[in-house]
Amino acid sequence: MNLATILTESAGRDPSHPAVKLDDVELSYGALDEASARVAGLLHDRGVAPGDRVGIMLPNLPYFPICYFGVLRAGAVVVPMNVLLKRREVAFYLSDSGAKLVFAWEDFAQDAEAGAREAGSECVVVSPGKSEEELAQHAPRADVVETAGDDDAVILYTSGTTGTPKGAELTHSNLLRNCQVARDMFDMGSEAVTLGALPLFHAFGQSCAMNAMIIAGGTLTLLPRFDAGKALEIIQRDGVNVFEGVPTMYGALLHEPDRESFDTSTLKLCVSGGAAMPVEVLRGFEEAFDCKVLEGYGLSETSPSASFNHPDRERKPGSIGTPIDGVQMKVVDDQDREVPAGEVGEIVIKGHNVMKGYWNRPDATAEVLRDGWFHTGDMAKFDEDGYFFIVDRKKDMIIRGGYNVYPREIEEVMYEHPAVAEAA
Repeated sequence: MNLATILTESAGRDPSHPAVKLDDVELSYGALDEASARVAGLLHDRGVAPGDRVGIMLPNLPYFPICYFGVLRAGAVVVPMNVLLKRREVAFYLSDSGAKLVFAWEDFAQDAEAGAREAGSECVVVSPGKSEEELAQHAPRADVVETAGDDDAVILYTSGTTGTPKGAELTHSNLLRNCQVARDMFDMGSEAVTLGALPLFHAFGQSCAMNAMIIAGGTLTLLPRFDAGKALEIIQRDGVNVFEGVPTMYGALLHEPDRESFDTSTLKLCVSGGAAMPVEVLRGFEEAFDCKVLEGYGLSETSPSASFNHPDRERKPGSIGTPIDGVQMKVVDDQDREVPAGEVGEIVIKGHNVMKGYWNRPDATAEVLRDGWFHTGDMAKFDEDGYFFIVDRKKDMIIRGGYNVYPREIEEVMYEHPAVAEAA
């Protein structure tokens, strides 16, 4: 049940179809498959065994999926890392996960190598030209190591609001099911071209953009650092028909001064997540780009998708929609009792998407996973039709004069003022 089979199967169907693009660089499914097999060979030659953890500290470049699927097909566990981590943080991620090795982009090699030394891990610096030469020296391991559905595929560190980051253990089954649901829900096929602007080291970009695209056999066109003008240029150049982003990206595209000079008519589907989408931004974007925006919700701990406004059902602006296929959600009070429609409580989630637990943190796991339900810490309400509306984070609530005040509600009012571009 290895997640890497989504690549090998798509490569088997159409090896010449473009899988990943970065401006003029294009990797076909066959080339991506071959390169990832060589990464698996490199890992084997360096003594990495199935179940070992391997860090990936790379920006949105074709090297990311090459290393990601190489680690998975070797039966090892991916530890995605933000490229902006400093030495101390790198050392924590690698030592906490017990990673044997980390792939790090050359621009961030100084902190990566220093952190790896501290953690006792090996650092493989990735750089154009040199990395291709190095991979050529390792025989490709074409076989995909067999793994069980509940084996860890990815340990995704989540910052939380207190203490050191916790590693959410996402299994092969968690991630495979999640990208299958995304592909089916958004009706993605080989003709899909997705703008890869979300960081691939983050759950949203990794699962909903990269993995959903690979399983669909479509094309992921990458943008290493988000810039609204460059994003519009790529949409026009590559005929992007799927855009996935966080609300600030939508705001930036909407307010880009040269927006109207780009042809964005290929855009068919836009997906928003990562934070609540201000209703005014959603309306403005849809009007400007003549494109439907579907807002969803999830967390690192839920692989990440939990709910969405589905393309074939009524869509409610300001709502995170209804649970995805195979997932249950409800709103509970402090005693874990379900609250009636219209009342605010905490969202809890059960389903194939919920993590196995926090890596080596049984106490933290027991705190959030109770009776099979994952407690999110997000406050929400739902209506009579079962649509959920995020109110705010439990910890962000302000109590003023005995009243509960949610920052999200204040932001929504501020966004309605024509002179306000962004509010936080």
